Amino acid sequence: MTDSTAPLILVVEDDAPVRRFLRTALSAHGYRVVEAESAAEALAVVTTAHPDVLLLDLALPDRDGIDVTREIREWGHVPIIVVSARGREEDKVRALDAGADDYLTKPFGTKELLARISVALRHAAQIGAAPAPEIIDVGPLRIDQGRREVSVGGLPVHLTPLEYKLLALLARNAGRVLTHHQILKEVWGSSYAVERHTLRVFMMQLRRKLEPSSARPQILITEPGVGYRLREP
Repeated sequence: MTDSTAPLILVVEDDAPVRRFLRTALSAHGYRVVEAESAAEALAVVTTAHPDVLLLDLALPDRDGIDVTREIREWGHVPIIVVSARGREEDKVRALDAGADDYLTKPFGTKELLARISVALRHAAQIGAAPAPEIIDVGPLRIDQGRREVSVGGLPVHLTPLEYKLLALLARNAGRVLTHHQILKEVWGSSYAVERHTLRVFMMQLRRKLEPSSARPQILITEPGVGYRLREP
């Protein structure tokens, strides 16, 4: 029997077999599940049931899932994980820029889905609750946000102010992919929204300073054509 205090997952999917798979997988791991087959139904459930995470297909019968994401973000902060057969980079970027927290391309494994849900729940718990941890450890990398100090393997690393600002942004969203546009807007401001080359240069500099091998990064992960994520602690 599912615990009544367990996180509630809203599955928005018009394909019955996919809904059945998600319901079975999530219920087996202790989550409560509520379902919606259309955008209109999903919006109604979000406002009445207040789910903890929303799994959203993009190809809905009445509206595109990206429009649904954009509308929810106008008034709500529920974590949205897009679960779609659309695997094109432009679809991922559009969904993430619209406010989705993550993007899974069908088909995917249950372990990957559960890991993404765990990340989304942790991020949601940090919003409006206890402040984000001042110290973040990812492999040999340590980021002390209170002191604004960075070290690798216990040895201090000097970062420029912009390098630190970029790393701190990724650290605050550890485990979550951020698009090029989101990063450029947050770190450099909207006037740099199309200067992706600037971001690539700074990421290369950070990797040279922080990664054991900048050619095979294990900490600062590239999401090809989409953006970057800091590996989750």
